[in-house]
Amino acid sequence: MESSLRSDISRIYGRIGNDFMNQNETQWDKLLKIKTTGRDDSRSDQYRYPYEPTQYCVLERLANNGLITKKNVLLDYGTGKGRVCFYLSYQTRCRSIGVEYDERIFESAEANREHAVSGRKVSFELTSAEKYTVPSEVDRCYFFNPFSVEILRKVLAGIYESYYEKPREILLMFYYPSEEYLGCLMTEEQLMFYDEINTEDLFEGKNDREKILIFSVD
Repeated sequence: MESSLRSDISRIYGRIGNDFMNQNETQWDKLLKIKTTGRDDSRSDQYRYPYEPTQYCVLERLANNGLITKKNVLLDYGTGKGRVCFYLSYQTRCRSIGVEYDERIFESAEANREHAVSGRKVSFELTSAEKYTVPSEVDRCYFFNPFSVEILRKVLAGIYESYYEKPREILLMFYYPSEEYLGCLMTEEQLMFYDEINTEDLFEGKNDREKILIFSVD
């Protein structure tokens, strides 16, 4: 009886937690005057993964960490509809650039930018991540498993090239890293582990992937 009651309470709190999370997502979109909720896998394949926005509670923790300020320029790989750019530019006053290869999703990001509260601080580029030339002012990069390790290696090479042309502190932030990503990152000689932001407590259950791993380019 007691075990059954605990199970019922757990399910109730689980529903409450999910409802609160969904409400938080909707409220932030409304506040920022954007539409970024939902998942889109219409053009995903083995190399480019589905659009799925980082939840706002995770971005809030990142913003409060102090690693991104108004002096920084953020590059969001696989930006989708632009949530990371709009939110972090709003909260930290940084300038943000989003790179997206899917033209239809890119158009959604541009439509958001026209009305977004932080739209003037955000720009988007319609191109493949591996073909994008990293601007010399970029010093923060964000990844939420947007593409395969094969593409990631090419993207990292582009970041290194930008760093060598203009040496500066560059921090790479990887949310919810996969085993494949971890294996790649740990073997990159130009990367140094910098910090870890734990996000596991923001969600129910135990999940070792719930974190943001941060590396610096050396």
